[in-house]
Amino acid sequence: MSTDISDLKKISGFIGACLVDSETGLMLASENGTGKFDLEAAGAVNTEVVRAEKAALEALGLDDTVEDILITLGEQIHLIRPLGANPGVFVYVALNKKASNLGMARLVVKKVEGQLRI
Repeated sequence: MSTDISDLKKISGFIGACLVDSETGLMLASENGTGKFDLEAAGAVNTEVVRAEKAALEALGLDDTVEDILITLGEQIHLIRPLGANPGVFVYVALNKKASNLGMARLVVKKVEGQLRI
């Protein structure tokens, strides 16, 4: 098992990140940036976001998978990416909107996802 998400700290504007089990909402790993950010609460709350997105796919009859979920706030970007190899686990990253580049962030998250073994 490899749950190292430390490379996510290299993303410009990094606030915090965690690896979460979407069945329980429990964190498997976390990385905090500068400042205080409650990653346990974020992981638990975003578990509900992932569940809602899966329910929406089912309700719409879409035979597809979620690649990532993007939430943009006034000052932050929140990126949620279920693992391709294990969609019951997701990577969550919070970024400062002004200091980050969404395209680059998505590339780094995808790279880190590919290195995880759950």
